[in-house]
Amino acid sequence: MQKALTFIDTTIGKKVVMALSGLVLFGFVIGHMVGNLQVFLGPEVFNDYAVGLHDLGVLLWIARIVLLACLLLHVVMALQLVNRAAAARPVGYKMKVNDRTTFAALTMKFSGITLLFFLLYHLAHFTFPGVAMGAYEHQHYSQVYTNFVNGFSIPWVVGLYIAAMISLGLHLYHGSYSLFQTMGLNNPLRNETVKSLAQFVALVVTVGNIILPLSVLLGLVQ
Repeated sequence: MQKALTFIDTTIGKKVVMALSGLVLFGFVIGHMVGNLQVFLGPEVFNDYAVGLHDLGVLLWIARIVLLACLLLHVVMALQLVNRAAAARPVGYKMKVNDRTTFAALTMKFSGITLLFFLLYHLAHFTFPGVAMGAYEHQHYSQVYTNFVNGFSIPWVVGLYIAAMISLGLHLYHGSYSLFQTMGLNNPLRNETVKSLAQFVALVVTVGNIILPLSVLLGLVQ
C-alpha cells in the first residue's frame, strides 16, 4: 500500500492513474454512444434499452460508482499535474512556440473544464432531476424516446451539445494518443499509426454523438 501511494505521488504515477481512469471513461463514452444510437431503431427499442439499464439495479449503481471514482481520479490527477508543472516553472515563457504539438493538446485544459460542466448539465437535462429546456414536461425514464425528441427539438440545446461533442473529440484524440506514451507503449515505428487510430476513433465518437441531436432537429427522429 505504501509503495502504491508513493508511486501515485510521483509525476509518472499521476499520469498513469489519469491514463487508466481516462481509459475507463473512454470505454463508457463509446458504450453510451452505441446505446443512444438505438434511437434510430424506434421508440420501443430505445425505451426498452433505458428500462433494461434501470432493471440492472445494484449492477447499475456499481457501474455508476466506478465511473464516478474514475472521473474524480481523472480530475484530481489532472489538477495536481497542472499545479506541479506550474510550480516547476513559476516564471512564464517570454515567447513560447508550439511548433510540435496539436490544437487538441493546446486546448486540453479548456476541453477538460468544458466537459466537466457539460457532464453536470447533461445529467441534469436527461437523468436527474430531468429538466425540460422548453415548453414540455420531462417524462419518466421509461419514456426516454419522448425526452430525447423534446430535448433536442430546441436549436440552442442542439448547438450546445454539438459544441460539447467537438470538445469531447479533441479531448479523446489527445488523451488516447497520450495514453500510449504514458504507459511506455510509444514507438517511433508505430507512433503515426497510433495517432491516426486515435484521430479515427475520436472522429467516430464525435460524429456519432453529433448525429444524435441533429437527427431530431433535421426531422430524422420524431
